[in-house]
Amino acid sequence: MTSTIYSRSAQVKLEDYGYFSSDGLEFVITKPDTPAPWVNYISNGRYTGLITNAGGGYSYWVDPRDSRITRWRYNSLPWDRPGRYIYIKDGSGDYWSLSWQPTPDKQLDFYECRHGMGYTSITTKRKGIRGEVTYFVPLNDDLEIWLVKLTNETNHAAELSIISYVELCLGHALVDLINQPNDQHFNIVQFDKETETLFATKNYWVTHRGVSVEQPNQGWDKWVFSASSLPVCGWDGSKDKFIGRWRSEQNPIAVECGTLSNTNITAGDACAALQSKITLAPNESMKLVVMLGVTDAKQGLPDTQSSLNEARPRAAGIIGKYKNIDNAEHALAQLKDWWREYLSSVTVETPDAEMNLMLNVWGKRQAWVAFNMNRNAGYYHGGLLFGVGIRDQSQDLMGPLLSQHNVVGERILEVLSHQFQDGSTLHNYFKLTGQGEKTGHSDTPLWLPLAVTTYLKETGDFAFLEKTVGFQDGGEPASVLEHICRAADYTISNLTPNNLPKFGPGDWNDTLDYVGRKGIGESVWTAEFLCFILNELGELLEYLLNSGLIELTSISNRRELYKDIYAKVADALNTRCWDGEWYIRGTRDDGGVIGSSRNQEGRIFLNAQSWAVISGIAPPERAEMCMESAYRILDTPRGPKMLHPAYTKIDPGIGLATRCVPGKKENGAIFNHPVSWAILAECILGHGNRAYEWFRRCMPMVQAADPDIYMMEPYVYSEYVTSPDHPSFGQASHSWLTGSGVWMLRDGIDWILGVRPTYDGLLIDPCIPSEWNGFKIARQFRGALYNIEVQNPQHVERGVKHI
Repeated sequence: MTSTIYSRSAQVKLEDYGYFSSDGLEFVITKPDTPAPWVNYISNGRYTGLITNAGGGYSYWVDPRDSRITRWRYNSLPWDRPGRYIYIKDGSGDYWSLSWQPTPDKQLDFYECRHGMGYTSITTKRKGIRGEVTYFVPLNDDLEIWLVKLTNETNHAAELSIISYVELCLGHALVDLINQPNDQHFNIVQFDKETETLFATKNYWVTHRGVSVEQPNQGWDKWVFSASSLPVCGWDGSKDKFIGRWRSEQNPIAVECGTLSNTNITAGDACAALQSKITLAPNESMKLVVMLGVTDAKQGLPDTQSSLNEARPRAAGIIGKYKNIDNAEHALAQLKDWWREYLSSVTVETPDAEMNLMLNVWGKRQAWVAFNMNRNAGYYHGGLLFGVGIRDQSQDLMGPLLSQHNVVGERILEVLSHQFQDGSTLHNYFKLTGQGEKTGHSDTPLWLPLAVTTYLKETGDFAFLEKTVGFQDGGEPASVLEHICRAADYTISNLTPNNLPKFGPGDWNDTLDYVGRKGIGESVWTAEFLCFILNELGELLEYLLNSGLIELTSISNRRELYKDIYAKVADALNTRCWDGEWYIRGTRDDGGVIGSSRNQEGRIFLNAQSWAVISGIAPPERAEMCMESAYRILDTPRGPKMLHPAYTKIDPGIGLATRCVPGKKENGAIFNHPVSWAILAECILGHGNRAYEWFRRCMPMVQAADPDIYMMEPYVYSEYVTSPDHPSFGQASHSWLTGSGVWMLRDGIDWILGVRPTYDGLLIDPCIPSEWNGFKIARQFRGALYNIEVQNPQHVERGVKHI
């Protein structure tokens, strides 16, 4: 198999690169040179690895900034280096990699990659040697397993050298990236002959975010271990020794010579390379396991050797367990069973096969990954700067909530703990340190009530409201109910005299970051979102009072307050922010407006129209008109743009949105997150045909019909698709870690199929394309399984006639 580079004029189809397996649980890639690295995640929620179809990627424990295990070079050429590599060298001296990279010059006779639910399998064949390697992380142990099967398909014996290799980071990834010449002086890699294991750590560990002349007086709290189920005949802890001078992973001197240097290091660039040798008879197969994992490094011991002696027994126990091939295969089977159970919470059968794939499998898979990785660890989110977003987590939980109530509940409590006593919140935080940044975005606190009300509607666990949680700035802990009310109260306290929220340094759209820096500009979208949240809280408080679950005068008073504020903000939106055919996006510090017909650029924003409907502030006629304006002005063959016209002139009074190139990112791209909200709004209006039109158009495998233009993975949503305002129209970017994935999932289940939770039970209210004859859905809800069949003999878009 040779590598072929396609031009865009070649009219390549998705099936030229791969296809979904018959059960939908795998995407099978049949060409290694995909338009971009196509990524999967292997994780148990603590130990995580990113892996591409060519074996690239990196690993970390809990936090990709503070506890990075392996290194990944950003913007490298060639792409996607380094990664998890297994080199095979035969008796003739020829060598290649089982994952194609990093030896793409070695012609393969066969290549296939299967990205599955928590695992990736790559199969290659060269010169009669078939290699299959499956990468995964067990559910209960913090390591990654490379389960390898080698088969000699020739008619003669094959003497093979097997060399596993990863490049190590060891600790704080940002420090490693920007200060590697100094940081590498603290690296320790040592081969333990008794267990035939490479151990690695770092004697210096930065855990703060900012730049400081103060040096942390601590070592990394982890030991990395690398081991094999085969006897080890050579090792290397030095990347320089393994690769050699003026070479790369494509032609490492150790592999070329066939002998590793057996080098331990106490300074220098670290790697973990292990070598074993086998002989395979004709048609013989052999299985082996390579392990890369972490265990705790106890602090306060007098030296590194003492620390290793303390850690070695724990690592040896895990290594001994998975050296047994049966145990490794059993762990993989357990992982697959776990995912089948996780995916079973909702299953659908609609006339749209691609929709079924997204709602039954890949939408849930992406939502789980986004919930656990946040906007933190990806190929487009380097895991170095932003940590866990309060806004992001409060939305991402809507996916795992379908089946993981306890996990989601604990995460909500964690997020609430980063709220301040006045109701404001950090904008983001880092898991290992608890540090974060308070930015003042106008929307951030309001996501907390949404997280809690969504949880309550799914679980019916109203005792959750009585749990007490502390505050980021100390003080007396408060109940969950008090936390979410304070979030709304804080936003209410920051309304302008016009009864609209201050824009601050941004709202959901982070790139409108100078509209309201002086505290004068107002966010129409945050006003709409506030009204939505006040409705949510009002509904909750009403339910609690009517059900006798709570009897507090203060709650009753708050309910009335929220009704009053809702009315005032809704009135302000309709009297001050209606532009004639749509709602404006906001007012500026200088007194101007954005998102208005009076503007030359950025005349209409999608979010301001969809949330006018979602929040209920738009009267029926205006609701129809503003969404019709959005469709008429913003729609493209790939879905609706987030604004129009795109900004072509930089406006310092608006900010970063005007600095983005037209058609990319927040400057007029087809941003899937706002598209998902527009779909929801169309469902509220009963427009099943339009909601489905946008939903179908934006599914990744539909967008990827021309994969060399789309470029990203065809099995998960990307953050945005480039609009016609840019020459690369149709190109996607920032896949996996986007809130659009979970919103599209819930759009499909809750709003198009219309089976959604309420405090009282499941509501069935479909809003489907009129051409459908019907659909089926099975939904687990509060301990029961509901099998629902919807028939549409009259071919209407909405309206349940009878049940």
